[in-house]
Amino acid sequence: MKIGLFIPCFMNELYPDVCMATLRLLQNLGLDVEYPLDQTCCGQPVANSGCAQDVQVLAYRFVDIFQKYDYIVAPSASCVVMVKEHYGDFFDASDEGYAKVQSSVYEVCEFLHDIVKPKRFDLSFPYRVGVHNSCHGQRGLNLASASELQIPHFSKIKNLLSLIDDITLVDLDRDDECCGFGGTFSILEPELSAAMGNDRVQDHLDSGAEVMTGADMSCLMHMEGLIRKNGQKLKVMHITQILAGEKV
Repeated sequence: MKIGLFIPCFMNELYPDVCMATLRLLQNLGLDVEYPLDQTCCGQPVANSGCAQDVQVLAYRFVDIFQKYDYIVAPSASCVVMVKEHYGDFFDASDEGYAKVQSSVYEVCEFLHDIVKPKRFDLSFPYRVGVHNSCHGQRGLNLASASELQIPHFSKIKNLLSLIDDITLVDLDRDDECCGFGGTFSILEPELSAAMGNDRVQDHLDSGAEVMTGADMSCLMHMEGLIRKNGQKLKVMHITQILAGEKV
């Protein structure tokens, strides 16, 4: 199978190390991965600002670039939700290109857990790790159970991390609380956003976590900024960095 690697624009600019970790992770699993050089933003920031006409242009471009791949994989749940759930407004129901993209786009943890299904990662990560469940990943892509649904607990992220030797996954007091980032929300409501982020960081610290991880670098970016500002001792790593074998 041929995989098209979709890298969110902010990660390309700010977190190239996480982008490369995602590529290495997929290649370490023997997968055939290609990075289309002409890809651009999925349009999520523009959509959050209400500029629908601009999103349409980006949606058409995305589908044109990625429809040829068997799978489209991205290290960002929120961007995947944008493509999967919000592009439909710009395409006719009979559009085969978008139907193909919508059915084949995956967040990287979702892809590994549901499609690749690795049995074990030949890695050791001897740290106490707390998992932040982003809102888009948890409620948009079902990467983990949402407490308000009162269904049996599950976590695809934790399932993947449990395939690593020597790792300890800590239990958080509030497992699925929002970090307060929300893209433009953090700009429009900075005080509230920071307060929510500090709560999530403190939950990890109270649980004895040494490393915070998750599937959305946007959430992790928000909390890492707060951690640095407050001088707290908590390492932030995207899950692809851990699964690709990077150390703290």
